Amino acid sequence: MPFPEMLHSLWRESGLPQLLNMLPPWLALDERQLVFMLATPVFIGVFAWEYFKIRHDPRLVDGAESLRNFMLGAGYQTTELLFAGLIAFPVYALAYHYRLLDIQLTIWTGALLWLLTDLCFYWMHRSSHRVRWLWAAHVTHHSSQRMNFSTAMRQNATNIFNGGWLFYVPLALIGFNPVWIGICYALSLVYQFFIHTTLVGRLHPAIEYVFNTPNHHRVHHGRNPAYIDTNYGGVFIIFDRLFGTFAQERADQPIEYGIVRQPESNGLLASWLHEYRDMFRDVSRRGPLKQRLRHLWMPPEWQRELPDSERDTRDRSQP
Repeated sequence: MPFPEMLHSLWRESGLPQLLNMLPPWLALDERQLVFMLATPVFIGVFAWEYFKIRHDPRLVDGAESLRNFMLGAGYQTTELLFAGLIAFPVYALAYHYRLLDIQLTIWTGALLWLLTDLCFYWMHRSSHRVRWLWAAHVTHHSSQRMNFSTAMRQNATNIFNGGWLFYVPLALIGFNPVWIGICYALSLVYQFFIHTTLVGRLHPAIEYVFNTPNHHRVHHGRNPAYIDTNYGGVFIIFDRLFGTFAQERADQPIEYGIVRQPESNGLLASWLHEYRDMFRDVSRRGPLKQRLRHLWMPPEWQRELPDSERDTRDRSQP
């Protein structure tokens, strides 16, 4: 029996499909969510191991912040669970209904899907740094000033509403089954959990050239001018090399973690919503409607020219 068919047979025999069918249709517990659920105990165990390694250095880990990070991750998973079936799944189903090809899962098509999923992740991630509407959700992940495994769990509960998942819809339109797209995406995020650490140095040059590693991802989380908006890759770093967004850590610039303007509060709601507040505050300022709406899709640092009275008000409100 071919390996994909064997996996499908095991999936049917596990009884999980029947369990999923018993759930309300709006409760979107799918294979992707199951991957996250199965991986979560591993994440907690790995973080516990790391914590005991670095707990004496407050620059690397803070217990209270780490707990908040896992709570932020739980909020993200909750909204995904409740709303993905209402928002994202119908779009994927529609795209797959009108698919261009009927692609059967084999080792080769699976490898191709894995690569294409990472390409989609690259452009989604890059857009999440350069489009303010998407950055308003992604900023939560970057606002920690520490780098450890709990930082990977630091996610925004509004992600499902921001539309980043639309970057993967073309894969369904091409002809890849949305179930396998979701599994590839989930396994990619599992991989990315393990690159959020300071305990792993540089790996073999061949690995560093092809894959996204802890070394590359630490650079991505830096707020140093030389590191901002670099190393967007998920599993692979080759797309950053191809599209000119790759950066190496520099000996003369130790990495400073966080964002350029740190939020005023570390609370859960502030971590999720502070950039939305700032974005809509900018949109609400007087001016032509077209210029005001540009705050939604321009880069986070973009600001339009304002009347003197409005500019003075904005300057006083900046942290």
